[in-house]
Amino acid sequence: MDKCIACGVCAEKCPKKVDDPYNAGLAKRKAAYVEYAQAVPLKYSIDADNCIYLQKGKCGVCKKKCPVDAVDFDQTEKQLKLNVGSVILAPGFEAFNPNGLDNYQYASYPNVVTSVEFERLLSASGPTMGHVVRPSDKEEPKRIAWFQCVGSRDLNKCDNAYCSSVCCMYAIKEAVIAKEHAGDDLECSIFFMDMRTPGKEFERFYENAKKKSGVNFIRSRVHTINPVGDSGDLELRYVTESGELKTEVYDMVVLSVGLQTPPALVDLAGKLDIDLTPGKFCKTDTFTPVSTSREGIFVCGAFQGPKDIPQSVIDSSAAASAAAEVLSEARNTKTREVEIVPERNVAGERPKIGVFVCKCGINIAGVVDVPAVAEYAASLPYVDFVDENLFSCSQDNQDNMAKLIKEKGLNRIVVAACTPKTHEPLFQETLFNAGLNKYLFEMTNIRNQNSWVHKNSPELATQKAKDLVRMAVAKVALMEPLNEVKLTMNHTAMVIGGGISGLTAAKSLASQGFETHLIEREAGLGGQALSIFHTAKGDDVQQNLSKIIDSVTSDEKITVHLNTEITGVEGFVGNFVTTLSTDGKTEELEHGVAIVATGAAPLTPTEYSYGKDPRIMTSLELDKKMISDDPMLSQANSAVFIQCVGSREPERQYCSRVCCTHSIENALELKKLNPEMNVYILYRDIRTYGEKEYLYKQAREQGVIFIRYSIDNKPVVDVKDGNVTVTATDHVLGRPMELNADLVSLATAIIPYGDEKLANFFKVPMNEDGFFIEKHAKLGPTEFSTDGTFLCGMAHYPKPIDESIAQAKAASSRAVTLLSKTSIYSSGAIAEVETAKCSACGVCVSVCPYSAPSFTTEGRFAGKAEINPALCKGCGLCVASCRSGAIHLKGFDTDQIFSQIFELEEAI
Repeated sequence: MDKCIACGVCAEKCPKKVDDPYNAGLAKRKAAYVEYAQAVPLKYSIDADNCIYLQKGKCGVCKKKCPVDAVDFDQTEKQLKLNVGSVILAPGFEAFNPNGLDNYQYASYPNVVTSVEFERLLSASGPTMGHVVRPSDKEEPKRIAWFQCVGSRDLNKCDNAYCSSVCCMYAIKEAVIAKEHAGDDLECSIFFMDMRTPGKEFERFYENAKKKSGVNFIRSRVHTINPVGDSGDLELRYVTESGELKTEVYDMVVLSVGLQTPPALVDLAGKLDIDLTPGKFCKTDTFTPVSTSREGIFVCGAFQGPKDIPQSVIDSSAAASAAAEVLSEARNTKTREVEIVPERNVAGERPKIGVFVCKCGINIAGVVDVPAVAEYAASLPYVDFVDENLFSCSQDNQDNMAKLIKEKGLNRIVVAACTPKTHEPLFQETLFNAGLNKYLFEMTNIRNQNSWVHKNSPELATQKAKDLVRMAVAKVALMEPLNEVKLTMNHTAMVIGGGISGLTAAKSLASQGFETHLIEREAGLGGQALSIFHTAKGDDVQQNLSKIIDSVTSDEKITVHLNTEITGVEGFVGNFVTTLSTDGKTEELEHGVAIVATGAAPLTPTEYSYGKDPRIMTSLELDKKMISDDPMLSQANSAVFIQCVGSREPERQYCSRVCCTHSIENALELKKLNPEMNVYILYRDIRTYGEKEYLYKQAREQGVIFIRYSIDNKPVVDVKDGNVTVTATDHVLGRPMELNADLVSLATAIIPYGDEKLANFFKVPMNEDGFFIEKHAKLGPTEFSTDGTFLCGMAHYPKPIDESIAQAKAASSRAVTLLSKTSIYSSGAIAEVETAKCSACGVCVSVCPYSAPSFTTEGRFAGKAEINPALCKGCGLCVASCRSGAIHLKGFDTDQIFSQIFELEEAI
């Protein structure tokens, strides 16, 4: 499997596959080959039960056809015994198989597909290269329906009572992309029970899908699909919210299948003696969210519970941090030195350029004539060697590339493949291993910017690929080796915010052996957690919070600064200097990294008669009453909870994520105090994602009444003659109803502090809602784009305690990747000032978002601009703004850029 490049040739040639256009994933319902994992890059494995060779000793066509000799029938089972200090489980999940759902007839109707199969249909690397067609007749569909909660939130057809967390968002995404591919003629409808979009920017995406993309959202659960003769069309019967029975015909149906733990993982859990949840996920506690029931074994990803990519990435870093805490004393005891290949001095050499053109399976080669591009590249000036690769990024090709660079004496390299955003570092590492300066490299994107967007014009796409390669060759011929500045690393960390996220991050860093300073603006530690009664799993928050605070304040490696504000930040990664102000006294703190955990706060309501009567309170005010065991709670005979107070509205178009679960927790607590109490929850969508769904089910079973309302018909709370009444429209009867309430709990929005001063100090961005923006939503959810700064907790986005703790550990894990080094290197592709040309106008100083340019204070060039290489991100803003032409961007200098433009003019 290590050699597999996921080209799909094996699946294509396998004689046991059914006649199915989706040559990947679950669609190969009876094929011998199935995709090994739903990840990138995908790998293929052999289904031994269906393989002709393994069952009868015949066939073997896959081995004969595999272009990289990845199929090996002679493998023998090997047992390895490893001595380790900790274990991290990240085995993933399997998608629910809808074959057993007779009402949807997935196995019988070709135009009923799973969401995984539809993903392949939308993909440019899929069987139809992103062209949306029906499996039955290859015709473009005009109407597509998505069914939500297939294999989730269902005890009738399967045993998965939990919510799979990801299905609503991926269905919206698929519908939006399908309309982008097919145009406005395509009608997309999503049938759902509750639309669950509680993640960062998810609600805004949902609203845009409705209002801008024209996706239909129908609150109904379709019971049965019936075929319409032999047309391949599908008849759906469903009941609308108003009770009207409707029958509609669609061309395709997409089943939004849920996530589940496969039986093999259940067996593995038994062998490892770790506990599982009722949903067969790995059991963890709220305050140790990545620790299994067995000490030293940690878990991350969907095996811990159904979750999306950002949360899985956060959990993986958190698990690494938890394992590192256990192993901190052993750090570097098993470290092996990487053999560094001496860098070849190419100064004075004539450019000898090697061009490597990637086919990327059918991603590029399915549109672009790769041999013609390679042949053309060989004719370009200074090109000494050209090669074609099926997948240039595979390890085999990387090794071969390094070998060819040495053998051919190449001193500059061009790779024509996919996006440099993800793959440029990989190829630069290959140059490094071949003894070349990694900046003697240019990558041109003939996939995203060519084959994918010009798939219907292969001849033009081929010509454009030649143009792009010609431009890259012209530029790389002018490239010179660049040097990276070595920076020393201060091994002290600073954590900003003394809430539960900041406390966790500080303790994690200290447990891994690093001096940590915890900065808190208030007089005490704990943040918003001081006002929370219980977690969704029933944990006593105050008891656990006290333990965390005690562990932090008693740790010799942690210095706590209370009543402290940050008034200034200077420096850069590894060498920050922060000015602290405590009770009028200032001090400077030198540190290598900073973690922002400043938290968020509950909104103070301005509606629902809040403030007019003490019986109308916010969720956290109710929690405080529970913490103090206020007798009014047990004396109340009726309670009304109102959801989305200030959330999911035009001025705050985001879901606060925790409110639904929190209100249901409190409703159940009130039922414990007084089982006869009438408890109502007025909601727009119940968003108890994951295994929090069990709480929702429990609340219904215990008599909590859920009444849905719409944003244009909100409940009304009145205080009159000493009585509190709540008027709402019953969504079943369609009539207004009046509820007498002894207690009204308002689930208010969580709002960020919007600390622009702190954002400016560290040069980190905030979104329009006021939450800090991470480096990358999926690949860097705990990092800022400013090196050495990290993010966790509700400063990032509202989240429950377990997710806040996981992200805090993840942030500390990412910070330790720097703190564990004695030195780091800045990028070589940075700006440089030609001092003699500088007019000292200061424009560069004013426009740089990273404060990299400054004025020289000493020497013959005092007053002239200079660039701090540690702060420069190579964005080029100063270069474009310089009136004197005094600033140059290494690797993107004027002659290099113009060389590409001139080559492009040749094509025009």
